[in-house]
Amino acid sequence: MIGPRIKISSCKGCGLCIDFCPFEVLGFSEGINQRGVQYAVPRILEKCSGCGICYTICPDAAIEVAELEPETSRS
Repeated sequence: MIGPRIKISSCKGCGLCIDFCPFEVLGFSEGINQRGVQYAVPRILEKCSGCGICYTICPDAAIEVAELEPETSRS
């Protein structure tokens, strides 16, 4: 399964990836990262097309779109 991988420590919680995802794959976490912000997390990986918009729009290069391991895609 292909999908977004978020580097939690690099995410500043701007929400651009969430706003621009045409498939509503991403959402905000319930927790906070080292920066003290809610970070982006994949919510519905099954809807991800691998288009890369989240990767492209992220100002901090905190996202990569890659083949995910089965255990990663379930979390």
